[in-house]
Amino acid sequence: MALYSEKVMDHFQNPRNVGKLEDADGIGEVGNAKCGDIMRMYIKVDNGIISDCKFNTFGCGSAIATSSMATELIKGKPIEEALKLSNKAVVEALDGLPAHKLHCSVLAEEAVRAAVKDYYDRNGIAYNAEEFVIHDCEHCADEE
Repeated sequence: MALYSEKVMDHFQNPRNVGKLEDADGIGEVGNAKCGDIMRMYIKVDNGIISDCKFNTFGCGSAIATSSMATELIKGKPIEEALKLSNKAVVEALDGLPAHKLHCSVLAEEAVRAAVKDYYDRNGIAYNAEEFVIHDCEHCADEE
C-alpha cells in the first residue's frame, strides 16, 4: 500500500486555492516553526457565505494537501458550517493520511477556525471563546 493516497498526492502536487486574498475578511495563522508546519488561511465572506478562500502553507506535502482540501471543503459554505469542519473530515476527503501526519489535518482545521475567529473579531460578532481554543501540537511538543 502506498504511504499517501492519490488524493493527497494530487492536492500536494496541484494544490487548490493557493495564494493570498488581499481583501480578506478573515485571516488565520496556526502552526509552529519548530515542527515546520505553518498555515495561513484567508477567507472572503459575503452574506454569511465563504465566497472565496486561499491559503499559504510552509510545511510538508501533507500540510499542503490538508490546507488545499480544507479550502475546497469550506468554499461556498455558510461560515457556521465551515466552523464545523473537523480534521477527520479533511482526512476522509483525502482518503487518509499516515498516522504521523494527522497533525497536519488538525492544523488545517485550526487554520479555518482561526480565520473565522478573525472575521468575527473584525465584525464585532459575538462567539464562544471556548470554540476557538488552539491545541498544543503533540508532534511539536515531542521535538522540543
